[in-house]
Amino acid sequence: MIDVDKCKMTHYPAAVLGRPSEPVETIDENLGQLVAKMVEIMIENKGMGLAAPQAGVGLRLFIISMDGSRENVRVYVNPTVTTSGDLDEKEEGCLSVPGVWTKIRRYKKATVTATDLDGNEFTEEADGLYARCLQHESDHLDGMTVVNRMGAAAKIAHRRQLKKLAERGS
Repeated sequence: MIDVDKCKMTHYPAAVLGRPSEPVETIDENLGQLVAKMVEIMIENKGMGLAAPQAGVGLRLFIISMDGSRENVRVYVNPTVTTSGDLDEKEEGCLSVPGVWTKIRRYKKATVTATDLDGNEFTEEADGLYARCLQHESDHLDGMTVVNRMGAAAKIAHRRQLKKLAERGS
């Protein structure tokens, strides 16, 4: 049982962000409450995606809303993201690493297979920003943040902010 009231925005270097998440075993009312809480956190922080570890819960679950609106939130339970195409480098930020924007190389295309909150499996092809979002949120489920993907120069450039986050804890 997830204590949804305890869920809050989790910041680097919190332990939950650095370890792989567990598969969701059952889709029930409690999971629905977690998703509702995640939507609140995402909207409050003006994001377009949020993974369960970012809410402090180590489950393989994330949400994406390409326009950042509540109405267009899509839920991905136990998602599998497969990448293809060329690599593209673009500026990327992360709600769990506030104050850091850095160039991240990601694939231009991705395919996601996941389950929705009604228990229906779906598969979608994605490209551009949507593909980038899928890869970013999927990284969180594998215990990775943009900090893991940063090059050495970016880590040096952002060292003060990363140190501040580390000192503040989550």
